[in-house]
Amino acid sequence: MKISIKETNNPTILKFEADSFLTNHESFEFNNIDEATASPLAQQLFYLPFVKKVYISGNFIAIERYNIVEWKDVQADVAEQIENYLNNNGVVISDTSVSKKVPVTVYAESTPNPSAMKFVANKKLVTSTHDFTSIDEAKYSPLATQLFHLPFVKGVFMDENYISITKYDVAEWNDITMELRDFIRNYIENGKEIVIANAPEVIKKSSEQLDITYENLDDTSKEIINILEEYVKPAVASDGGNIQFESYNPESKTVKVILQGACSGCPSSTFTLKSGIENMLKEMMKGKVELVEAING
Repeated sequence: MKISIKETNNPTILKFEADSFLTNHESFEFNNIDEATASPLAQQLFYLPFVKKVYISGNFIAIERYNIVEWKDVQADVAEQIENYLNNNGVVISDTSVSKKVPVTVYAESTPNPSAMKFVANKKLVTSTHDFTSIDEAKYSPLATQLFHLPFVKGVFMDENYISITKYDVAEWNDITMELRDFIRNYIENGKEIVIANAPEVIKKSSEQLDITYENLDDTSKEIINILEEYVKPAVASDGGNIQFESYNPESKTVKVILQGACSGCPSSTFTLKSGIENMLKEMMKGKVELVEAING
């Protein structure tokens, strides 16, 4: 397990983010070592003299410090301590009876693709993207598997705090949106597993593995990925989809990308690809890119 350091709006609070979930979609807040009896990890952190408060939720640990130190002087050591603890099978939460559950809300949001709807939750659901086009592909996601049992579900895409569902034409959104929203909300509220954390497909998507894959690419491919990450992905994510770099051919100057979620099969995706992404890459990488081709996920 890998820990990354994330700053917050409060300079005394720092987040230590893991590449997999630490709690089963529950949140815990501890103000001192006595309150932290349910969390051996939090108790260990309170032995550090500068730790004022520990908050554990989803895939991160947030720590509030006393002013006797600055985070820049201790954050690397704290991250290393947490990482070593987790990788030595240390217990994060031993008793869920004291959990402070955050109420789950889910709302539906339309997308440019008339066959896809985006369902947004008020908490993080997954740490990486997952795209399922059949129940066979969804074997490592209990939630996606259950969604595919609904006769109108054609595809399921998950990212961060939302799930995009693509439907067959046999059903209208007016008739099924409420059912899907309630199903997803109840599933999350009951603390059920969304994806199996130790599944090979999930491990392959961990930040450590993605970094290794990235480092093995040529410089042009890396530059293309960086442009897609910074300028394209946030826009398509807001529409319930994702774009993923597939390959770059230096001879034909062709970039191949995979469209996922609401972007896959969307009537407007071809226009977006040509007028937006292709023109952007041509402009920003003069002489290196001439054509962008899409593969629907």
